This record gives sequence, C-alpha cells and structure tokens, in this order.
Amino acid sequence: MTPFPREKPMTNRSDYPLRPRRSLLFMPGNDMRKIRKATTLPADSIIMDLEDAAALNRKIEARTTVAEALATLDFGLRERLVRMNPIDGIWGRDDLAATVIAHPDGYVVPKVEKALHLTIVSKLLDDAEALYQWPSGSIRLLAMIETARGVLNLREIAEATSRLDALILGAEDLAGDMGATRTIEGAEVFYARSALVTTAAAYRLQALDSVFIDLDADPAVLERLARECRMVSRMGYTGKTLIHPRHLDIANQVFRPSAEEITQAQRLIQVFDDQQAAGAGAFELDGKMVDMPMVRAAQRVLARAGLG
Repeated sequence: MTPFPREKPMTNRSDYPLRPRRSLLFMPGNDMRKIRKATTLPADSIIMDLEDAAALNRKIEARTTVAEALATLDFGLRERLVRMNPIDGIWGRDDLAATVIAHPDGYVVPKVEKALHLTIVSKLLDDAEALYQWPSGSIRLLAMIETARGVLNLREIAEATSRLDALILGAEDLAGDMGATRTIEGAEVFYARSALVTTAAAYRLQALDSVFIDLDADPAVLERLARECRMVSRMGYTGKTLIHPRHLDIANQVFRPSAEEITQAQRLIQVFDDQQAAGAGAFELDGKMVDMPMVRAAQRVLARAGLG
C-alpha cells in the first residue's frame, strides 16, 4: 500500500490525491476483536460500522468501541473509515460527535439522497477541524447511494462538497427501495450502476461497487464474485465494498492494474510530459493518436495502483 500523509491541507477536490480503494471491508462497530483482526488483513480501507452492523441497543456501545479503536489500534496504511447512521435520523449527529475526536480518515455517509445530507456533515466536520486545529478538509466523505431518490439526485450529491471522494452503490437497499427483485445478473440495478459511475467520472470521484452478499466459501461462488468485480471494473468502478475477509484478495487482484497496464500508463505520461515541454499538443505513440482523454485514463490507472 502507498502511504497518504494525513497532514496535507485540503482546499479543493482537484488538489487531493484519491487514495486506492480497491477493497473496503465493513466491520461491526461494536466488536473490538473483529476490528483488531481487520487491521491485519489486506484491506485498503476498514469501515467501522455504526449503522447496519450495530443493533439499536448497541449503538452507544459501538460509538465508544470505534472511538477507542481509532485511538489505540495500529491500522498501518489502511484507511480508517466510520459508517455513521443517516444524518437526518436520531443517531447521526451523535455518531459524529462521539467519534470525530479520534480523527478518522473519513466517514461513510449512508442513505444520501440530496446534497444537504453531505453539506450538514461537512459543516460539522469544518467545526471539528477548527476546534482541534486539524487541516481543513482532512476528514474525507464517501456517499452511499441506496435509494431511487439518491440515484435521481446523483449530480446534486456529487457537487455538494469538496470533501467528497467517492460514490458507493448500495444495491441491496436500492433494490428494496425500488420494489425490485435482486438477481445474480443485476439487471435491476444496472441503470443505477451506470448512472453512478458516469457521475463519478464527471466529477473526478471514485465509483465503489456494492457488497457481495453470498458468504459461501464454494469456489463457484468466489468465481462469481470475481466475475462481478471484473464486470464493474470494465464499467469504470475502482473498488468494491466487502463484508467478508475471504473476498479481499479477489477484489484487490481485479481492481489493481496489471504490471503491463502500469508500465504502459507510465510510458504514455512520460511521453506526454516530454511533448508538453516541447510545446506539442496531441501526438502519436505506437501508431495511435494520443490526446487528453487518453492521458487522463493513464493517470487513473496510476491512481488505482497507488502511483498517481
């Protein structure tokens, strides 16, 4: 993994290097043992969950556990994320208040349906960063799109705050909200998958795919996970949220560019830099015309590899 210094000030999204998020592993926020175990696993990001994984009578306990984990555990280079409860519900603000003091790397905001959901969270984080004298924008946001209204408002959500790094598809909740039947093929959420990745590309955000809910260790099931990862990777997704450690290696392998892809991207960018220094615009490389869309694609490859 490539280190990303936490002390770098952030003023706008274009200045912020998006870290690789190939695999994002959910861990129950009220289970210190599982969180500690996660710090030994090959996940790019660990999401300590205060929402779905914490029962109503365990919410307060989960906050305390997550704050303690953030303050005491060595996560190495793994990103430390907290999934809060919805900001417009009865738990969200208290989730932030109880955990922000431990300065997580970011928050996963669930059930985002409009820009206001993110701007409220961002303002609360502005206040915390000012209070604790942390760099402005140092705590990042990842927005979960889990409802039909969220899909319809993707553009508004993407424009809400410069803290936003990624859009996450919540396919299971979305299908329920739509009254659709969840299928292996995923046709019922294909429009949402396409809309989300298109919006993410337009606003230079990461697109992260929904969890794979089949926890069977059967090789055929794991191959189905690999096929799903390959499919969404071809669509432009850069990583996947996960709920079982055995899925990590598959996601990491699929979403990490190959050595050949990395070498080709590095070569293209080097030639581009040389051409720019010489005052040239579009140029030919290996018999193909190279322009800015190809350069940006190469830059995304390196970012996914942690080299951007």
